[in-house]
Amino acid sequence: PKWVNAFSSQTLAVHEIFTSDQLKQYMVKTDEGFKIEIPYKNIYDVPPQDIVIKNITGTSPNPRRTPKMDVIIVRPDGEQITILSGYKIKGATTLQLGRSEAVRRATINWVKEKTGIQLTPQKEFEYLATLDSMKVLFAKISPDMLDRPKSLKGDYKVIINVRIPQGLTVSVDNTEVIFNGRSYGWLGTDYKGRDLLAGLIWGSRVSLTIGISISVLSVLIGIFYGVTSAYLGGWTDEFMQRINEFVASIPSLPILILLGSYFGGHIELWQIVFLLVLFGWVGIAKVARSMALQIKEQVYVEAARALGAGTGRIIFRHMVPQLLPYAFAQMALSVPSAVLSEASLSFLGLGDPTKVTWGQILHDAQVAGAAVNGYWWWVIPPGLAIALVGLTFVLLGTALDRVLNPRLRRL
Repeated sequence: PKWVNAFSSQTLAVHEIFTSDQLKQYMVKTDEGFKIEIPYKNIYDVPPQDIVIKNITGTSPNPRRTPKMDVIIVRPDGEQITILSGYKIKGATTLQLGRSEAVRRATINWVKEKTGIQLTPQKEFEYLATLDSMKVLFAKISPDMLDRPKSLKGDYKVIINVRIPQGLTVSVDNTEVIFNGRSYGWLGTDYKGRDLLAGLIWGSRVSLTIGISISVLSVLIGIFYGVTSAYLGGWTDEFMQRINEFVASIPSLPILILLGSYFGGHIELWQIVFLLVLFGWVGIAKVARSMALQIKEQVYVEAARALGAGTGRIIFRHMVPQLLPYAFAQMALSVPSAVLSEASLSFLGLGDPTKVTWGQILHDAQVAGAAVNGYWWWVIPPGLAIALVGLTFVLLGTALDRVLNPRLRRL
């Protein structure tokens, strides 16, 4: 996250994007084509990790005759480095300069020329494979700049010089130049460069929808099942309670893992909702039955039965409404467990990989070794979001229980 610069001894370069409209303002026509001079102010101790030229599009019917591009960096000390020369533009081209071996080679040759250092073939081969060329290009000139570069702050220019043969065209209508910073946004990014704040906000929608859906459905099924069992009584009650106890005895998480494997290793969100509801109603049904056994003996229920009211009318009109205070409180209290169950399945890799949820973010972090590598901004925010949602709904459920349950009201 970019705000760590306020607490760090070394400031990290912030992500910066130059859009096509901005690039057109910096564009100058030349005899051979055009060039774009992009100003960049380096005020950071750690420079950008990459410069990406994205979607520069060239048309060429003849593969031997294509537009070509040179990339030049002008430094604050007056040095001018051609890091890329004669790069062919074929169709929509995206170029990552920091990962280019040609850029590494040009950087090493420039360092050798300016410092006079001699490299063995083996050492030069190692640098070609591992050198962070951006750190060197934005560093002060010194004999050890390949190993211990020190940032040179000031005004830079990145010049993109495009040479276009006659009859061909190059378009920058959709082109962007991205200075891929080492800090981004309020929550940083994952290893694929995705904004974690956007994922956290979008994941809240999915996680809360799943949690509330599971909670509401589980409570409704449990309430109606328990009330029906209590009212019918006798062998029907015994049979329904044995079903309840059978479902309650099933270990839900291992079954969900097995079902996830059966569905090909991933469970879609609607399947997660269905499976968690399937195992989530049993405890509520037990409590609802115990409450309904008392309501069943009330005078107004006996009066309704004496007047000829049917079973359905008595259950829905006279008994279930008495359990609504408990139902509403239980709905709020059940949301955290539902959100946590979905997050657990996603964390284990059984969730829907096409949907962004807090559990899926934690799963991606675990796969990438975020905790081991110290990427705390990838692990803490979704975990904290799950904890805060749980705390919120627990407090809400407790408050509802006090308001709706007469026995818990305070004077």
